[in-house]
Amino acid sequence: MIIPIRCFTCGRPIAHLWEKYVELIEEEGMEPGEALDELGVDRYCCRRMFLSHVDLLEESLPYTPPRLGMPR
Repeated sequence: MIIPIRCFTCGRPIAHLWEKYVELIEEEGMEPGEALDELGVDRYCCRRMFLSHVDLLEESLPYTPPRLGMPR
């Protein structure tokens, strides 16, 4: 869904790097490992957080039920 704020294992803040990571991979065509190296993510536990993350937020938004009292 949403990238966690911190690494589950070591507690290092990682969420602030997510958008730059996606930009490096999609727009600049870098390999994921190279992008993580450039961002300074060197711990394997933190690298795992990026490599195994599945971004489903955009896919799940259309299925959000409307709230009561909120305009559609």
